[in-house]
Amino acid sequence: MIDAHCHLEQKEFDKDLDKVIENCKKAGLKAVITSCANPKDFEKTLQLASKYAGFVFPCFGLHPEYIKEFSEKDVDEYLEKIKQNREKFVGFGEVGLDFYWIKETSWREKQKEQFAELIRFSKEIKKPLVVHCRDAFEDTIRILEQEDAKQVLLHMFGGKNFLESVVKNNWLISINYLVARSKDYKKIARDIPLENLTLETDSPWNGVQKTIDSITSSDIVFKKHEDLKIASLRCDPTVIKLTAEKIAEIKKIPFDNLWKSCLDNAKKFFNLESLSK
Repeated sequence: MIDAHCHLEQKEFDKDLDKVIENCKKAGLKAVITSCANPKDFEKTLQLASKYAGFVFPCFGLHPEYIKEFSEKDVDEYLEKIKQNREKFVGFGEVGLDFYWIKETSWREKQKEQFAELIRFSKEIKKPLVVHCRDAFEDTIRILEQEDAKQVLLHMFGGKNFLESVVKNNWLISINYLVARSKDYKKIARDIPLENLTLETDSPWNGVQKTIDSITSSDIVFKKHEDLKIASLRCDPTVIKLTAEKIAEIKKIPFDNLWKSCLDNAKKFFNLESLSK
């Protein structure tokens, strides 16, 4: 299997990434796609991809949450670095729209303008596009269609009412472990055709949750929710198997069928078809 979207550059992996990668290989993963979504993480992500060459493959993008943080000059310089290193990564993203974190109308409009520009950039460098979309499904679909985006992976896509557009455009979506506790993601997992689906973790986020009193010494806690008496554990790419098991259960199909289809879809999308079966 391929984890189609995670964030190995995050500080939560700084202390034990060698062990995480070893565990991923033992769990049967063929590759991990790590997404650099902040220009500040560019060099670190390149170093990770070099250290774990042949297993960790990077994407580079600009998360829409950062629309206020980087000037046009900053973005232009970042895109030039990406262009100069185009042979070292497999996808462009994540980019897109985020109306959950960005509330002001003027900044949302800037997000839309930037998103369209970045779609055009992905075509220029001839890389598949990894899209972030939160609370902005209609605008995201509209802009992608207006820009005639072809190779699109909608990461962690929660727009259950827009699956018809996804299928019509022959795009992919990736689902993570939120499917275990979200009614919307369960509906998406049920309704999306296998040929439009792959798997992700978005680690270190969106991992397994446990009651605080059931945490063991081997658990790595990401965040405690004291009011709910629940802890979110740090997610890592091995959690992809739990996600696959849950989706297979929801779709009422054999696990092996789902596992193989999602692997094949990710390999084709990221042009990694030379990986072993």
